[in-house]
Amino acid sequence: MRISEVLRNKGGEVVTIEPTATVARLLAVLAGHNVGAVVVRGAGGTLDGIVSERDVVRCLHRKGAPLLDRPVSEIMTAIVHTCSPQDRVESLRATMTEHRIRHLPVMERGRMVGIVSIGDVVKSAISELQDERRHLEQYLRG
Repeated sequence: MRISEVLRNKGGEVVTIEPTATVARLLAVLAGHNVGAVVVRGAGGTLDGIVSERDVVRCLHRKGAPLLDRPVSEIMTAIVHTCSPQDRVESLRATMTEHRIRHLPVMERGRMVGIVSIGDVVKSAISELQDERRHLEQYLRG
């Protein structure tokens, strides 16, 4: 299965935030959209980074409540792994496992067209296994 098919099933909406937004604002965006990570977009729509709930928790533990008034740019991951719609889900599984990441923006011709989470990857694997099972059952029934 290709990433384009995953996006076709889930949609291409990407929740974003500006690097100057506060961590408190980030928490409101995460909760409001019920997502685990948001893409940090700079001026002109550039992909500046990604920031997750996990990033917030770890930084809050180290820096305490004053972190809530700091900009997202201080806690985001600036080096972002991405994928393309043509990539296969199997390769993303390996990338996500190897680099311990849960969210990958999907880029096409320098433009972000979606985001894929580890949950999306797991759902696609389950779907493929169910399809395979149905085909095998049909084959065995003759």
